[in-house]
Amino acid sequence: MQHPPKALLLDMDGVLYHGEQVLPHALTFMHAVANIPHLFLSNNPIRPPEAIADRLQRMGFERPPTEHILTSAIATARHLAERKPGFRYYAIGAPGLDAALSRLGKAATEDVDFVVVGEGPGLDFDSLTLGINLILKQGAMLISTNPDASVDAYVDGEHRVLPGGGALVAPFEVATGRKAETIGKPQPLLYRMALDQLGCQPQDCIMIGDRVDTDVAGAQVLGIRTALVRTGRFAPGDPWPAGLARADWDVSGLDQLLALWRRKWPLGFDVDTGLQG
Repeated sequence: MQHPPKALLLDMDGVLYHGEQVLPHALTFMHAVANIPHLFLSNNPIRPPEAIADRLQRMGFERPPTEHILTSAIATARHLAERKPGFRYYAIGAPGLDAALSRLGKAATEDVDFVVVGEGPGLDFDSLTLGINLILKQGAMLISTNPDASVDAYVDGEHRVLPGGGALVAPFEVATGRKAETIGKPQPLLYRMALDQLGCQPQDCIMIGDRVDTDVAGAQVLGIRTALVRTGRFAPGDPWPAGLARADWDVSGLDQLLALWRRKWPLGFDVDTGLQG
């Protein structure tokens, strides 16, 4: 029998909430696993950890320490600083990306080491032109915070599909003929950083997400157990994508996952105190 997890990795949008709407049973689930070490992982580079923590608290969740939130922007900044301490960068994306990068690097428009493309407003003809020339004429490396072609958003309560990091970096790849180095899920870097921070081996951790192609597939590469909740991009009844390995748990929602875990580990799980590994 598999042992209970010693740590959890959790996606947020599509797992805990949609827009400003808390998903059913999310508060109960987080209360049940509160005593398990866990990190929130997000491919979204737009919001800094402080804003994410405030948002979770506003929704009724216990406010997590900001160091328990790992975004693709933070992972990108750490990775670039390891490659070149004091790196110079040109960033295209929302202010949250620049905020993460500026803690470890210096923004510039010439003599740049990295052109970093994230999500959100910021891409226009001028920024595209500058980024292309920094890559082609000054040798800057092209970096993408995350590969998502599109992302879900809620504007005035209405669902909308927005371009993701993969869509926004594509013009740079086409114009330069260079393939971007991608940081976020399903690439292994974000998961490795999370495991290192938790001090946890892959087999002792479970990743909970709503996307097969990023959350599940990326974690499986490192041997992390996975749980897919069909409350986000992957809906109940959707066929499993061909060529991708099944998750360890494939459930309609967090209530079903909670029930399965309580049955699987009856001596080590309590709804009030969480799993005790």
